[in-house]
Amino acid sequence: MNYMLVESLRRYDYYYGERFKIECPTGSGHEMRLKDVAVELNKRLTGLFMPDEAGRRPCHGDSERYAKDPNWNKLVLFYEYFHGDNGRGLGASHQTGWTALVVNCMLDCQHPDELMKTASAATKPSPIKAPRSKKK
Repeated sequence: MNYMLVESLRRYDYYYGERFKIECPTGSGHEMRLKDVAVELNKRLTGLFMPDEAGRRPCHGDSERYAKDPNWNKLVLFYEYFHGDNGRGLGASHQTGWTALVVNCMLDCQHPDELMKTASAATKPSPIKAPRSKKK
């Protein structure tokens, strides 16, 4: 759901541009364009999987294995859902499903301006090509 929200915000920003801004974070009094809100949400989503100074990732909770053990510290599990207060992964971790889309979010955080160019191109219909005939 988060990924779809971020994608929708980008597409709405392409249409509305500077004309439409919303408060982010809520209650801050700070207004942002929708594309900037999408970037902020991406940062929050990817923060669940990024290690802090001690090597801990919120998605792994307090597990020392994933923070300190060199055989495990680069392994990132994509959980079914996450604890709302601390970000710890909950539920199945062997079914990546929609949570694997966070990799796209991580890539988006690296180059948000380039992403806006590709997002605007994605809203334009692509030409339909005729199938190629096989040579005999």
